[in-house]
Amino acid sequence: MEWYWWIILGIVGFSIFNHYRQIKLKRQNLIKKYGDARLVDKIMSNMFWQGQTKGQLIDSLGRPQDVDQKVLKTKTKEVWKYKPTGKNRYALKITLEDDEVIGWDQK
Repeated sequence: MEWYWWIILGIVGFSIFNHYRQIKLKRQNLIKKYGDARLVDKIMSNMFWQGQTKGQLIDSLGRPQDVDQKVLKTKTKEVWKYKPTGKNRYALKITLEDDEVIGWDQK
């Protein structure tokens, strides 16, 4: 094998190692934050569910591309939009009420 293939193989190997190290570090940090390994597994799998907090949703899916917000007398309602499909169109809309997921619309 030519010497440059060893360099390419080393770079690819390092990139893969670094990626898995970052995933492991993220998981450890989330366990410190939430203290529940099963919850962290759901977050690491990019899941969302009813009752999920705003912070957990951000840790799971990241910040939304867009947010619609309504502030009412007794509650705050937001629709977080993910996966844009066109102008003002999104494949996933998650509804939060008082910073907790209450439902979603996924296309």
